[in-house]
Amino acid sequence: MILTIEQFLGIWDQETESTLAVFKHLTDEALSKNLLHGYRTIERTVNHITDCAISIPHAATVPVAYTKQHYTTVKQLLDAYSKNTEAVRAAVSGWTDTTLQEKTPMYGESWTKAFALWVTIVHQIHHRGQLTVLMRMAGLKVHGVYGPAKEEWEAMNFPQAD
Repeated sequence: MILTIEQFLGIWDQETESTLAVFKHLTDEALSKNLLHGYRTIERTVNHITDCAISIPHAATVPVAYTKQHYTTVKQLLDAYSKNTEAVRAAVSGWTDTTLQEKTPMYGESWTKAFALWVTIVHQIHHRGQLTVLMRMAGLKVHGVYGPAKEEWEAMNFPQAD
């Protein structure tokens, strides 16, 4: 749970950098691959992560401009995700810790703004995990987030992980 603005910003910055590191391993070609019929493509998943990074805070009354967009290149997605996360960072930086405890209507419920920001973070983590699976299926390297990825592990000459 988010208790302070400083805590949110630290987590937000760390997760933003992790997401950007994963995005940087994408290719324009891989975006449109339909790897699992009836499920999100890489492009749709990355667009969803990029959109939710600002649309959930916007819904929680974080003062950010939001318009749903769709991006078709890795560069566009990197730029949009960076812009969206920076806008949220700048807006929340103007809040006080007390603002985090204010209630806001969210999806038919009443959430604290702190909880809405927490959901924004974990929602991105959830979809980033899905994205890495799709990236593996597309033959792309995956950036390690909370520990080394397979290729990073091997490059460190560690024995195969169990």
